Amino acid sequence: MALPRARWIVVVTGLAAAALLAQKPFRVYQSLEPYDVVDIPPDYQEKTEWVFGRLMFPAHPNARFGRWRGNADWREGGTSWTQDYPRGDRLVSAALRRLTRIHVRSVEQPVNLDDGDDVFYWPFLFAGEMGDWLLTDSQAARLREYLLRGGFLLLDDFWGTPEWDQFMESMIRVFPDRPIVEIPEDDPVIRTVYTLKDRYTIPGHWALRRGTTYRNDGQTPHWRGIYDDRGRLMVAIWFNNDVGDSWEWADNPIYPERYSALGIRLAVNFVVYALSH
Repeated sequence: MALPRARWIVVVTGLAAAALLAQKPFRVYQSLEPYDVVDIPPDYQEKTEWVFGRLMFPAHPNARFGRWRGNADWREGGTSWTQDYPRGDRLVSAALRRLTRIHVRSVEQPVNLDDGDDVFYWPFLFAGEMGDWLLTDSQAARLREYLLRGGFLLLDDFWGTPEWDQFMESMIRVFPDRPIVEIPEDDPVIRTVYTLKDRYTIPGHWALRRGTTYRNDGQTPHWRGIYDDRGRLMVAIWFNNDVGDSWEWADNPIYPERYSALGIRLAVNFVVYALSH
């Protein structure tokens, strides 16, 4: 028997309310970065068409960062997923506002794969320090579902063989049957807005302080990816690079402009690609 119109309105309204309840609100977590406070922009609650999602993740036992906190709970911040957060997230969001017509929220959204269906509200996710993550089986399964349903994941800031091997401990459980390949020069993501044929190593601020541009055996930059069955790039992997630092330090004169210029162009291309493919 068909439901009366009034009851349909009640059902639809109830479903909409449940969806809103499932979507996690904006929250600020403890950062690993040396600054203590980053001001929240006055328009942070503005409803926009795109939000920079920051993937939260549990730390690997051999993680480089966050161990100084002892038994720190990654769900409360202060571990590896908060590297470059929130300053880098907000500066690149501001750059996207200036350089594109995308209506970008001024603040990021930390996303925990354990929070039910919340991840599906945030179609773009970024994560750094990928040599430090160690997903649970349920998190790997949720991330795989997210990506196959159209989500986009951008991974950054890990260097050399040791960190790649630790990264793969989790990535192989997300996609055991999909290869990681070098993104070809004719891929649309390379020329979506800017033509990015000259993609040199983007070092971290930490590297410049010690007179090098890399760590471990990570001298050569790689721009790798995982594709779905339709040829859509769904995981982008910026290996032997620290693009997050090029965003975080973009407004600081001690960080070379050429690195931030490339880092921001990369952000524009990959975000526009993720929105249009």
